[in-house]
Amino acid sequence: MSTNEKPEVFKVATFTLSDTRTPSDDVGGRVLVDRLRAAGFTVVSHAILREEPDELREAIHYVCDADAADAIVLTGGTGIAPRDRTIEVIAPMLDKTIDGFGEAFRRLSWDQIGPRAILSRAIAGVVRGKVIAALPGSPSAVELAVDALLAPTLAHAIALASGRGGKHAAHGHAHGKHGRKH
Repeated sequence: MSTNEKPEVFKVATFTLSDTRTPSDDVGGRVLVDRLRAAGFTVVSHAILREEPDELREAIHYVCDADAADAIVLTGGTGIAPRDRTIEVIAPMLDKTIDGFGEAFRRLSWDQIGPRAILSRAIAGVVRGKVIAALPGSPSAVELAVDALLAPTLAHAIALASGRGGKHAAHGHAHGKHGRKH
């Protein structure tokens, strides 16, 4: 990269999935937005959606149709409670899965919360050329996922999923403590 060339800044749309959260108490959503920005991404929008499958499906289709973002990151609705249906909505939409994301998240989460980590159904994949990741609603889980997994890999994943190639792997993105250039 020449000294005049700036690294590409990727756009991310974020959503909190919850029947009870409001803008004043959406701590997980605030952590998500703050951590993504700290990692060098531009958060183009954040919304709170009820845990209704049609609302989430429509939101994802809107982001893809409008080309409003390069990636979509969700928090909430990934557990096993009756209203947790984020995974049931996203999984059938995925053109490609990023299986290592959920595996790595559960492994890292195990170190923090022990065996309860197996109850997380965090996933990631690609929908119509957009990287999508579904994180638990806990602020500490969001922090872990963004800092340890998304900050160091999301720019490269976006470049690959969008067909822009792997050029972002060489110079990385602005990362927190876990970000490394490979």
